[in-house]
Amino acid sequence: MTEYSWKHQTIIQALLSRGPLKENEFHSIFKGVTGKTPGTDQKLFKDFLLKINKALSFIHFELRGCRHQYDGQIYYGVVNNVSDEQSKLGTKYSVPQIAFYKAIIEAIVQDATAHGVISNIDALNLRLENQVLTGTESQSEGGLHHVPPTMKNFSISQKEKTLHELVRDQWLIFTADGNVALGVRSFLDLRSWFRSNDVPSCHVCNEAGVKAELCQNEACTARIHQYCLKQLFSQKKGERVCPSCGRQWKYAVPKAEAVQNDDELNGPTESQPPVGSRRLRRRTNNAGDAEIVGTGSSQIPAPTSDLRRITRSSVRRG
Repeated sequence: MTEYSWKHQTIIQALLSRGPLKENEFHSIFKGVTGKTPGTDQKLFKDFLLKINKALSFIHFELRGCRHQYDGQIYYGVVNNVSDEQSKLGTKYSVPQIAFYKAIIEAIVQDATAHGVISNIDALNLRLENQVLTGTESQSEGGLHHVPPTMKNFSISQKEKTLHELVRDQWLIFTADGNVALGVRSFLDLRSWFRSNDVPSCHVCNEAGVKAELCQNEACTARIHQYCLKQLFSQKKGERVCPSCGRQWKYAVPKAEAVQNDDELNGPTESQPPVGSRRLRRRTNNAGDAEIVGTGSSQIPAPTSDLRRITRSSVRRG
């Protein structure tokens, strides 16, 4: 692979200007830039991404792929690998909005049923006081949390407006039945946070099981993504059992998923589980200029502002 060139920069600019892209969209841009198809030129594709990440590493960024646990599709996006006070200065979200986002994330991942959602009403009723940091700067002399007035006075209408902004920017999504769930940017950026906060992982792919099916054996802690179940049981003609405890797993392939395309049958892309075909009725748009969050801390990072200009100049120097 040659040195970093306009081709690499074009890929980065596409991700930053459009936000996370579905795998087929990302592959289409790669083919348009290089004239090569990722499926048939896998080594070239991997080397190309490695070259991009080598350049982005100088500014602590990374081009990353992930599978969206609600629609089963693979997405690619650029993320910030560092979560610190400096990176938070670039966010377009206010302190109460960030606290609200954190509260939603925590409520979703702490759900023992692994439905991966929170109702719209429950989200709007979340108390932001619980998101106040316990550090010295956030405590009073008596040891009680000091709650900023902006968080105390964060109204329901402000929360509702923030919800729509987070959905627009792909941090969250609205499901078909009106619940709030994680957006693709949260899955891209929170991978390290999921692990450091002991979010139970899928028994098949070992990624966080935010939206997953649970073993019917109450004594078993296994949870498996729907698309991982589909891949696991499609390979077995015999009895479908839990891979952890061996109990029969009641699973029926939805009619909408009975017919698969060739890409789905080819299995996972690298370490990712296979693609499912469940779709959400309401989808987020691609508006926004890649407000990136970090994953280098045990705290849920905050969405940050447009980083295209910073990335372009820094990569060129790299």
